[in-house]
Amino acid sequence: MLATGALLGSALLAVPVAAHATAAPPDTARTGLTAAPAAAGLDDPAKKEIAMKIVSSAENSSLDWKAQYKYIEDIGDGRGYTAGIIGFCSGTGDMLDLVEYYTQVKPGNVLAKYLPALREVDGSDSHAGLDPNFTRDWAKAAQDAEFRKAQDRERDRVYFNPSVKQGKSDGVGVLGQFIYYDAIVMHGDGTDPTSFRSIRARALSKAKPPSQGGNETAWLNAFLDARVWAMKQEEAHSDTSRVDTAQRVFLRKGNLNLNTPLDWKVYGDSFHIG
Repeated sequence: MLATGALLGSALLAVPVAAHATAAPPDTARTGLTAAPAAAGLDDPAKKEIAMKIVSSAENSSLDWKAQYKYIEDIGDGRGYTAGIIGFCSGTGDMLDLVEYYTQVKPGNVLAKYLPALREVDGSDSHAGLDPNFTRDWAKAAQDAEFRKAQDRERDRVYFNPSVKQGKSDGVGVLGQFIYYDAIVMHGDGTDPTSFRSIRARALSKAKPPSQGGNETAWLNAFLDARVWAMKQEEAHSDTSRVDTAQRVFLRKGNLNLNTPLDWKVYGDSFHIG
């Protein structure tokens, strides 16, 4: 994943609240009607679990995202080692941030000795100072509950929470928030042309989000069009099936709340959440 040192783009102006209600709300006790529950966001625990599984299907060809804390390999995308539940990369800074935080909460951990090397290889695909034992020690660290909690924290801080915040600001529902999350996981939120904020800016040239009066489905299609363009700029990401046969499937079905059951394909593999 690409590291993000900057916050997502400024939140959009909130829609003003009407000064006076035109009608009093119904007395549910008298009418017998039940007030509709507020729509869940992607940060609802059940929805977040779905999001973790869908991302894992693309990143690890498995719905078992909790098995990925120990995952580490160089996938040949120019980002060095990719590891953990969200694909922290030795070449993009987010792995360095993770190990620095882990060392703050647990000094002397098995990965602490690699901090100088992680600082040196940041921005490159080099393994200098990491081989031959870094992958073994990463898997060992993953047995530590503190390291797993550190991975959760950095996933939420850098990727999940900003995506949900921007999605709610744009007025999109659970599916839209997931679409944002998957995009920032792959592209980060830097300033380059394929970053999350650049994808969103490209979409804004074609459509408006609901918070600006746009249609949610049309906006998400424009965002996915921009996402596909960004993916095709890089050979390692040129297979766009995680959009074409997953997110587009949900969108075409009008499943804006990402309700189960869900069926999709990624890189030719079929997945189901009941």
